[in-house]
Amino acid sequence: MTVAARSFAKINLGLYIGAARADGYHGLRTVYQTIALHDVIRVSVGRGSGIEVLCTDPRVPLDSSNTCYRMAERVMDELGAKGRVSIEIEKRLPVQGGLGAASSNAVATMVALERALKKTLAAAARLRIAAEIGSDLPLFLVGGTTLGVGRGEEVYPLPDLPSVAMVVVTPEVGVSTPKAFADWDALVESDISRRDSRPRLSSRAQPGSATRDHARDRLTRPGASDRLFGVGCVLSAWLSGLPNTGAPAKGGSRAGSLLLDLVRTGIENDFERVVFPKYPELRDIKGALERAGSRYASLSGSGSTLYGLFRLPAGAAKAASRLRKQGLKAVATSTLTRQKYWKRILDC
Repeated sequence: MTVAARSFAKINLGLYIGAARADGYHGLRTVYQTIALHDVIRVSVGRGSGIEVLCTDPRVPLDSSNTCYRMAERVMDELGAKGRVSIEIEKRLPVQGGLGAASSNAVATMVALERALKKTLAAAARLRIAAEIGSDLPLFLVGGTTLGVGRGEEVYPLPDLPSVAMVVVTPEVGVSTPKAFADWDALVESDISRRDSRPRLSSRAQPGSATRDHARDRLTRPGASDRLFGVGCVLSAWLSGLPNTGAPAKGGSRAGSLLLDLVRTGIENDFERVVFPKYPELRDIKGALERAGSRYASLSGSGSTLYGLFRLPAGAAKAASRLRKQGLKAVATSTLTRQKYWKRILDC
């Protein structure tokens, strides 16, 4: 029996990077949003033992470094199941694109393998295994609009926002997430060094000024944890203003979607500060999305995929056509609510 599962992509609605932690990861704050673009994963279990991964895309590893392989290994062990697992990946999403494709592939493998084995993992085991394999995996066990904290693996379902039209642009370039984090750390260190090297009046010329400068810097210099706290306050304020349903208020005063209300709070993706200088073509694509009528455009994750949110599907379709004429790989799609995410994941 072969079980097919859709492996949906995600975007990041804002991504704030905190300080490096003792375990080498960074603290993060982000809002994940699943979208309708997807790969397809096909899983079968037969006689024998071992795990094989099949994919025609040469950029996808077929050995134990593949997240699907690692997921199948962990699920089989957790369930005490026997058999030879075959995983076929039909690749439609970009590799190293910031859409969480590899993570989504692994969770789709988990869901399909459970169905093939006719066994189900406990919810806690699902989340534990997902978090151990990768930071982005747990969000795909929630779907819809999800708050990610910690290193991104600690996830909380947010009020499910209604679908919104969007355009996704996938450049040929791939961005390494570890390299992007390293570049961010270098940027932060550079900013700190610049602030520390600012000339100050000596305490001899201004009695007590050195002490005051030191105190001012200590009180006002935003640390990484301070920034994450600030983002948390913005998200809390936005959530407290949400209505109980996604329906617009009477009189059309909330004609814009709630998702656009969120991005209007000023959320941004910190990775743009280090990725755009190294890949200026990505900054240009963001500008092209804005000129094509996007209400909000951003890099997703560390990139290289960019997206733009539109008020209407017709506007998104028109913008995608316009961008394709400019030689860009652009597609019109939509965000995916939690309900639709789970309804469609096994509806292949």
